[in-house]
Amino acid sequence: MTEFSCAQCGVYACKYQDGKKFPNFCLTKADIAGEPASDEIEAIRQHLCEDNEDARVYQASVETEGFFFCKNTRVEEVIEFAKRLGCKKIGIATCHGLIRETKILSKILKANGFDCITVGCKVGNLDKTQVGIEESTKIKPGGFEAACNPILQAKILNAHQTDLNVIMGLCVGHDSLFMKYADAIVTTLITKDRVLGHSPALALYTAEEYRPWLLDPTIPKR
Repeated sequence: MTEFSCAQCGVYACKYQDGKKFPNFCLTKADIAGEPASDEIEAIRQHLCEDNEDARVYQASVETEGFFFCKNTRVEEVIEFAKRLGCKKIGIATCHGLIRETKILSKILKANGFDCITVGCKVGNLDKTQVGIEESTKIKPGGFEAACNPILQAKILNAHQTDLNVIMGLCVGHDSLFMKYADAIVTTLITKDRVLGHSPALALYTAEEYRPWLLDPTIPKR
C-alpha cells in the first residue's frame, strides 16, 4: 500500500475529529524513517510551541489565515504576514517578464512601511552559453540570450539582509534554486504560467475536458 498517499484518500480523517477511520495507508498513522508518525507529530508539536523562528513563522501564517480568510487578497496577506513577523526589509526575486507587476508590488510594500529591494532574474548579464547551455536550447538561437541567475538573486538579497523574500514568477526550477540559497524565509506571490495568464491551477480545472493529454500522454496535444 506504500504507493498510496493523500491524493488517493476520500476520508480526510486528519482534518476532522468525527470518528472517521483512518485509511490503512494514511500518512498520519504511517512510519516516518522507521519511526511511528505519532512520535514525529509530537516532536513537531513541541517545536512549534517553543520560542524559535519556525514557531514564529507558523504563528504568523495561522493568524493571517484565521483573521483574513476569504477577506484579503494574497498581496494583502503577504503584508499582514510580514507585519506579524516584524519584517522591516522585504526582498523581491522577480522574473523580468513580470517587472511591471513587481514595480506595483514594490510601491505597495513601501506604502505599507516596508523597505524593499528587487532583484531581476537576468542579474549578472550572462549569455546562456556561458553557463553550459547549448546554443540550440535557446528560445531564439543565434544571438545573446540572458541566462536567469536565481543563485545570484538569492545571494544579493542575502547581502541586503532581507527579513522576507517574495517570489514573483521565477521559472520552474529557478524558484527551487532561489529558495535553496536564500537565507530569509520565502513566500510566492505569483507562479508563472505564460500560457494560462499566471494561473497554473486552470490546467487542473480543465484537464478532464479541455486538456485530456495531461491525463493520457498518448492523446495528441491540441
